[in-house]
Amino acid sequence: MKTLESFGTLALTALAPAIWGSTYIVTTELLPAGYPLHVAMLRALPAGLLLLLVFRTLPRGRWWWRVAVLGALNFTVFWAMLFVSAYRLPGGVAATVGAVQPLIVIGLARLMLQRAITTAAILAALAGLAGVGVLVLTPRAALDPIGIAAGLAGALSMAAGTVLTRRWQPDVPALTFTAWQLTAGGLLLVPLALLLEPRLPSLNGLNLLGFVWLGLIGGALTYVLWFRGVARLEPSAVASLGFLSPLVVTLLGWVLLGQSLSPWQILGFVTVLLSVWMAQRASAR
Repeated sequence: MKTLESFGTLALTALAPAIWGSTYIVTTELLPAGYPLHVAMLRALPAGLLLLLVFRTLPRGRWWWRVAVLGALNFTVFWAMLFVSAYRLPGGVAATVGAVQPLIVIGLARLMLQRAITTAAILAALAGLAGVGVLVLTPRAALDPIGIAAGLAGALSMAAGTVLTRRWQPDVPALTFTAWQLTAGGLLLVPLALLLEPRLPSLNGLNLLGFVWLGLIGGALTYVLWFRGVARLEPSAVASLGFLSPLVVTLLGWVLLGQSLSPWQILGFVTVLLSVWMAQRASAR
């Protein structure tokens, strides 16, 4: 029964990065171009406020500053650096740089949670990194120092947020904890969006549909599943599931946009799945 419950938790947690893989198509096909910080803010803040209105529970005491830290790491800094990286690097390079996150999680889990560093976990993270590279990199991929630095900073931010979310667990439901972090991260994104980007244009029906998807499904639902998994699974096992996002991006591009899928990409696809399996095996030991 315990094994079945763990598998169910793993499967639900894996849904989060799989759904995040739809973000690229939704953003490029349904949303106005050139407003990444506005998109990030509107993805986090309305969903967080809606959940707060439903559950009506606010942080208390030290949880105010803890939620601010977690919201900044998991949303504000991560999304801001993600978009800088995406703008300055080809998509394949940005995805590959971001794929170092599981390696960072392994190191931070050792420092903050006293988790042992195992050879199997490191090999799984390296296999996932290689698989993502084969899946999305192209021979003409260009490197930009600022883009690389932003990608690494984003990976470090999300890794630290993942480990601290495991370390700091409030005595509230996962939905409430998610609401706190989404709201905090969204509020911190407001001044960045207003200061660094022009005003959003008038939105049409497709734009609104895209924001609803990103906010309710790609924001609220997925992060409830993600933080629930972080609380129950080993950090390295959860982080490895992030490899599924570029995999889903590639699949959706092939199925919906008619993009090609080469034998090398299929090899990368298989390698990514194998690395996720290896990571789960390593964390179960």
